Amino acid sequence: MGEVREYLEFLKSPHLVVKVQEFFGIVYKDEATTATATNGIVKSPKKRQKVNKSPSKEVPQELPKQQEDDENSPAEEELRCRITNKFWYWLFVVGTELGDEIFYASFIPFWFWNIDGAVGRRMVMVWALVMYVGQGLKDIIRCPRPGHPVQRLQKKWALEYGLPSTHAMVSVAIPFSVLIYTLDRYQYSASVGLCVSILWSTVICLSRIYLGMHSVLDIGAGLFLTGILMLPLIPLVDWADYYILSHKFSPVLLTIVSILLIAIYPRADRWTPTRGDTTLCLAVCVGIHIGAWINYQAGDMKVPTTEPPYPVIWPSHRLLGQILLRTVLGLCAIVATRAIAKSVSYAFICAVLGKSQDQIRRSEDTLQNRPKILVDLFYKYFTYFWIGFNTQYLLPNFFKLLGIGRPDFYTEI
Repeated sequence: MGEVREYLEFLKSPHLVVKVQEFFGIVYKDEATTATATNGIVKSPKKRQKVNKSPSKEVPQELPKQQEDDENSPAEEELRCRITNKFWYWLFVVGTELGDEIFYASFIPFWFWNIDGAVGRRMVMVWALVMYVGQGLKDIIRCPRPGHPVQRLQKKWALEYGLPSTHAMVSVAIPFSVLIYTLDRYQYSASVGLCVSILWSTVICLSRIYLGMHSVLDIGAGLFLTGILMLPLIPLVDWADYYILSHKFSPVLLTIVSILLIAIYPRADRWTPTRGDTTLCLAVCVGIHIGAWINYQAGDMKVPTTEPPYPVIWPSHRLLGQILLRTVLGLCAIVATRAIAKSVSYAFICAVLGKSQDQIRRSEDTLQNRPKILVDLFYKYFTYFWIGFNTQYLLPNFFKLLGIGRPDFYTEI
């Protein structure tokens, strides 16, 4: 046990994170300076000295813990290191966005509108369940992110705990679930699919260490946990997909189960955004599956006439134009849906609670602030439910009316 503990402490060490950063071209300038979050833009030490000479720009000696971690002056943040290799920096900045809301909101709709709905439904359910487990464990284990001497190159998600890394979990859940569900469905090289999945996962995982947001232990725990979770999830989700489409009470059951999961979400010792992010994932999943259920119950969704595996059909110039048009119109509609649904749901729940919107927005994020937590969860569930529903039901039907719908969209069971 002693050797295992030493090995885990080694993997958790912030000095190991620094070594990874230095390997990819980050040069630390002053090891004595306290590590903080940064935006990745680096200024010279001389500029920092000039800033220090101004009394109005001095950094307070003592700050509250959250302020100390997340609100240090840019000048102090930029003193700690400099980036010598822009290729790795931009690769990992883009790579880490593959686990962000913007990526989910663009990749998932694109997949449904242009590639395969049957695989998409399964992928989304695996993603939502893996995220729920990972985010919940963060607030149960409460392991902090890497501290001194690590320089954080990203401020986002800094309030969340570190272990397990849900970026690492998503880096396995999305590409590998797609790979598994498409292997017997389409005729393509399994080795190519495996290489793409491994590359996808590797870039995301390394990006989290490079940016100073996770230790090697956080990443390893996320990868290991997802591998364990996917063993039962892959066949379970495959079976559940048809059951959800065919059962007459599926919308009610999905809604009740998702709300219960949000209600019993593990309670942290301080406020973190993990519960709201988990609500987002569950709401998208419920919206997509209810949209698919309506298509199936209305008789619009039919079993394909030929058996898989199907040949991969590469798009012609005409089909590329339709793909582009569907994507542009669809994403514009998603943005509009988010803006309208968020505004309506936020105003509605504030009115129900008897609070003004300004009161809620200006109030502090704490576990004791129940009105703000309720508003946050309600508007995220409502908003992202409609994004998921529109992705699967309203927009594909709109594309069909315009004559740009994907021909095999309603044969994907």
